[in-house]
Amino acid sequence: MKFNEIERDIKTGSFKPIYFLMGDEPYYIDRITRLIEKTALPEDQQSFNQTVLYGRDTDIKTVVGEAKRYPMMAERVVIIVKEAQHLRKLEELEAYAQNPQSSTVLVLAYKYKSLDKRKKLYKVLSNAHVLLESKKLYESQIPDWIKGNLKEKGYEASPKALQILAESLGTDLGRIESELQKLELIVPKGQLIDDRVIEKNVGISKDFNNFELINALRDKDFPKAIQIQQYFAANPKDNPLVVTISLLYNYFSKLMLLHQARDKSPGGLTSLLRVNPYFVKDYQKGALHYDLKKLARIMSYLRECDTRSKGVKNASVTDAELLRELLYKSVYA
Repeated sequence: MKFNEIERDIKTGSFKPIYFLMGDEPYYIDRITRLIEKTALPEDQQSFNQTVLYGRDTDIKTVVGEAKRYPMMAERVVIIVKEAQHLRKLEELEAYAQNPQSSTVLVLAYKYKSLDKRKKLYKVLSNAHVLLESKKLYESQIPDWIKGNLKEKGYEASPKALQILAESLGTDLGRIESELQKLELIVPKGQLIDDRVIEKNVGISKDFNNFELINALRDKDFPKAIQIQQYFAANPKDNPLVVTISLLYNYFSKLMLLHQARDKSPGGLTSLLRVNPYFVKDYQKGALHYDLKKLARIMSYLRECDTRSKGVKNASVTDAELLRELLYKSVYA
C-alpha cells in the first residue's frame, strides 16, 4: 500500500492486524507509527492496552505473545515494535501473520532494511496485511515533495525557494519537515514563501548558496562564484564541500544530457532532466557556455576534487582551496 492510503485508513479508524513498515527512508515509517500510537486507542485506554517494545531488547516470541492477548475494557490491543530490524528469527512471525489476533494492531518499524521478497513472510504480509516499503527520494524529487508538503498545509512557494530549500537541506525528509514547520509557525497562510522568506526564517542566504553558485557558473561569472566560495569558507558547517560537489555534478550531468537530447523542446527537456519547467531555460543557457568536451573535463575535475577532499593525494589543501581551484578550472580550464 502507498503511504497516503495507509494514513487515510488509519485516520478513518480502519485498522489492519499487522503493519510492517520497512525501508531506507525513516520519515514515513515514523509518521505511520506515531499516528497509530496516538489514534488507535483513546488516551485513557493506552496504559493497559498499548505496549511499546524495542527490537534490541525483545524477541519474536515475546512480540507474538503480547499480540495474542485480549484487550481490557477496550476495542483493541496495540503493540508497537520500534527498531524491529534488530529482531532475530523474524521468520517466526509468519505463523502469527497467517492467523493474527483480530483485536490486535501490531506495528513493526523495520528501518533501513527491507524483507527478502522471495521469502514466504513477505508474501503473507503483502497479501493479508499492510506492508510499506519506504524508499529514499532522489534529489530531483525533493522540490516536488516540499511543494506537496506545503500545499497540504495551505502554503505555496516560488520555484526558486523550493530549489534553495531542496539543495540546502538535502534528502533528509525529517530535517526538511522540521524546517518547514518553522515557516508554518511564522508565515501567515496565503503568503507566498519566496527566497527572502527562506533567508529570514530558515537562515539560508538567498545570495550565497549552492543554487546561486550554480547560476554563477552557468553564466561563467567567476567573480560571483568566488564571492560565494568565500562565504562558504567562512561558514563551512553550513556549506560542506561534499554537498556542493554533489550538486555541481548533478548540474553538469544534466547539461551533458541536454546536449545529447533528441527532443530539445521545453516539454521534452523537462521530462529528460526531471526539473521544474521554470528552470529549463537556465539549463539551456548553461549549455551555450559548456560544450560536451568542456563538460567531460569538468566531470573529471569534480571527481578529482572529491577524492582530494577525502584525503587522497592531498596532504594540506583545505576544502575552501579545493573549491576555489575547482571553480577556476570549471570556468577557465
